This record gives sequence, structure tokens and C-alpha cells, in this order.
Amino acid sequence: MTATEGLLVPPGHGRIVQAPAQRVTFKVTGTHSRTSSTFEVEVPPGFDVGAHVHARSEELFYVLEGELDVLAFEPRVRTPDNWRTWQSPSGSKVVRATPGTVIVVPPGCPHAFANPTDSPAKMFFQASPPPDHERYFEELLEILGDGGPPDHDAIEALRRRYDIEQLTPLRHD
Repeated sequence: MTATEGLLVPPGHGRIVQAPAQRVTFKVTGTHSRTSSTFEVEVPPGFDVGAHVHARSEELFYVLEGELDVLAFEPRVRTPDNWRTWQSPSGSKVVRATPGTVIVVPPGCPHAFANPTDSPAKMFFQASPPPDHERYFEELLEILGDGGPPDHDAIEALRRRYDIEQLTPLRHD
């Protein structure tokens, strides 16, 4: 790609990394953008990324299909197990996001998403700066690739390497 030529990624195209717990299509990588990586993420029923926070990364989520429970605030109390019951000092609570919902998460803001329904959900996901999330997804889906229970120690070590402080566990049915 040159400065006078953009990138066009048609529907259904992009590099796919996949495991039973998630399917991620890389749409724009650090090779093509200095500001962000962009992905299409399929979230299966029962998947819960777990509440977490980034010191330097900023993220944007746009729900394309299905429904997701989402969190994007600092709670009164960070309980270690169920982020879905968290509430902010100003009264914000977890929201059921439907198609067209946008969630912007600045650095330092706890956030999470989970698919509580019986149908897959799909979201557009943008993370900056690149390429941290590209490498993270590749390594996470290797860990989750066997379809068994998540190896929480391996996931925790991976997340520490990529600016992710895990607050509640990742889960998938």
C-alpha cells in the first residue's frame, strides 16, 4: 500500500484466526495503519471475555449482529467474580448492547463483554495502538484452540504481556 492508495477489504475477506471460543477476522493491521488495528469478532453463546483494563490501549466496539452484555466504567467495587453486577458511582450499570451500539473504552477504563444469548453475536472491534491486539488474538486463540476449559494461568501471562490487567476470569461454554 502506498500513500496514494488505500486498503479495501471486501466482505468475507481478511486473515482469520479461530478457536471454539472465538473467531477473529483481521481487517486492518499495523501493516496498513499507524493508528489502529481493526477486526471482525464473532462471539459465540456463553463467551465472556472477563472484565479487564488497559493502561495504554484505547478500544472501540460496534455491535453488528446479535446481543452482548457490555461494561465500560469503573465500578464502585471491583468484585473478583461477576462483573455483570457492577455499578459505577454515578449509577451506570451493565447494558445489553444490540446492533448499532457503539462502546468506546479509553485507557484505564474497566470493560467487558459477554454473549448471554443462544445465538452468536458479531462486532466490529478497533484497538489502538497496533499491533498489540493482533498478536494477542493470535496467541489467545492458540491457548483456547483445544476447546477444553481455558488455561487461566496461560491466559493471565499472555494478558500481562499485552497491556491487559484481568479483573474477572475469561469464560466460555
